[in-house]
Amino acid sequence: MLGNAVQRLAARLPRWAKEPLGLLRDQVKAVAYQGRGRWCPVCGSESARFCSFSVVRREDAQCVHCGSVERHRLGWLFLHMRTDLFDGRPKRMLHVAPEACFAARLRHWPGIDYLTADLSSPHAMVKMDVTAIPYGDEFFDVIYCSHVLEHVPDDRRAMRELCRVLKRRGWAILLVPILAERTFEDPSVVDPAERFRRFGQADHVRAYGPDYVERLREAGFTVQTVKASELANAEQVVAMGLSAASGDIYYCTKR
Repeated sequence: MLGNAVQRLAARLPRWAKEPLGLLRDQVKAVAYQGRGRWCPVCGSESARFCSFSVVRREDAQCVHCGSVERHRLGWLFLHMRTDLFDGRPKRMLHVAPEACFAARLRHWPGIDYLTADLSSPHAMVKMDVTAIPYGDEFFDVIYCSHVLEHVPDDRRAMRELCRVLKRRGWAILLVPILAERTFEDPSVVDPAERFRRFGQADHVRAYGPDYVERLREAGFTVQTVKASELANAEQVVAMGLSAASGDIYYCTKR
């Protein structure tokens, strides 16, 4: 009860007051989690453990230093180990619904012409509907789009758009949560509580299954699925918190 009251009070504060309080909160959290045992590949920081995260709380999930969660750490690891993103050669990159822990690093990385886009976030560089991307064919060398398509009513159209704007020799990482044995969607479900029950989150419009790959292929992609165990050994998987919640990587190229 007290914690909720504090959160409501903090929400009413002006931005100039929130920022120093946020910094203080982060410093206190960093001290509380000080130690070794967990390592974040995104920010390179160590901690005794990761903190809890999400509406349905996941323990040992979020980095106390940069805010990354399981899928971010796996994605960042893959970007470094299996792609040419950081080789310094010029690349035009589209980052849909940008994660703050990534954007802070990618926007200044040598060689990356970095563009963030989102339909509603004020933090993105451009406002963009992923089903109607306002850029020409084969415009981007790299696309990163994580946990977006499960929010999009016409996800097949969005996939075709992402394929259209990707260069012939480019690549895209298109991540979604896999929550079902086979993809399930019902456009008639609009009640947030019912969506939460059926699709795992109040603003999700479907629950994807492993057949997600089939949808990507239908849109024109060749898809490679990569698991955490292919990038790190068992001890490293534990240290980086790459649990089942991190999911798999879907590495897509144009067919």
